[in-house]
Amino acid sequence: MSGLSELKLGFIPLTDCAPLAAAQALGFFEEEGLAVELVREVSWATIRDKVAVGALDGAHMLAPMVLAAGGEVLAPLALNRNGSAITVSSALAGAVADGGAAALAELVAARRASGRGLLTFAVVFPHSMHNFFLRDWLARGGVDPDRDVRIVVIPPPRMVERMRAGEVDGFCVGAPWNAVAEAEGVGRMLITASQFWPGGPDKVLGVTASFAERRPDDLLACLRAVIRGAAWADDPANRDELIALLAREDRVGAPPAAVARALESEIIFHRGAAGLPRREHGLWFLAQMLRWGQLDPAIDSQVLVDQVYRPDLYRDAALSLGLVEALALADPASPLPA
Repeated sequence: MSGLSELKLGFIPLTDCAPLAAAQALGFFEEEGLAVELVREVSWATIRDKVAVGALDGAHMLAPMVLAAGGEVLAPLALNRNGSAITVSSALAGAVADGGAAALAELVAARRASGRGLLTFAVVFPHSMHNFFLRDWLARGGVDPDRDVRIVVIPPPRMVERMRAGEVDGFCVGAPWNAVAEAEGVGRMLITASQFWPGGPDKVLGVTASFAERRPDDLLACLRAVIRGAAWADDPANRDELIALLAREDRVGAPPAAVARALESEIIFHRGAAGLPRREHGLWFLAQMLRWGQLDPAIDSQVLVDQVYRPDLYRDAALSLGLVEALALADPASPLPA
């Protein structure tokens, strides 16, 4: 027996799993008294189900997915800001050129007039920043995401191959898969999440409410380790080592150049108290869920956010690491998308 508390944490092969990968690779979990197994999963649905039944103690999760659990899963820590992008196939990019969603709306109208089928776009999960980002971008350009295009769900690592096969015309996914599509000549990025919402939220560390109640000391230790991993991942001095770590087949398994792209100017893991789960972010997600028919209007969004988003747990861990100044100087909440 190691004497360490055992935890099993799930993740999806995306660049923003970096805080978890770093915490394990650098021994931060062990230093906090934990023996952590990181489990590479294929889809967000699998992550959701395994966390719900206790097969995973926690996981790298989509923030809206946690809210959709109705209070059964908590978000005590945000894993990153930014990182996703909308990519269209090379053929569609040529037709849309630099006109973005407005040019796409003209193409959609022309296709409808000629009797051709709908364009197909993919997102990673219905309850995701990616779905809401794509839908908002389409709607602003005059495309009705529920009538003018078809939106399907595809796991992040499968996006590029499905576009290569001609099964999807565009997708919204997290790094590095947009960069992989461009590098392979399959697609072209049109807009990044940081252009849509600078400093906008994305993934969280999700744990069940029952786990947080039963094992508060282990949760605190886990948060401390992941915060340390996020700080290390955010340090430019560690960039090359981080890229090599994430490029491994048992982590993201993508070419180093593709992994590097979002790390250069997009993803934020720690600075500006990026790990603080912000209540206003949760309320924005719930507003989008209501907008797109995913939320019962009778649900009290204020109450649900207070149940799920737990900045108090993050602050306890951050303060125990001596991050008083970082919290005091935390960036004000990033403005919501205009």
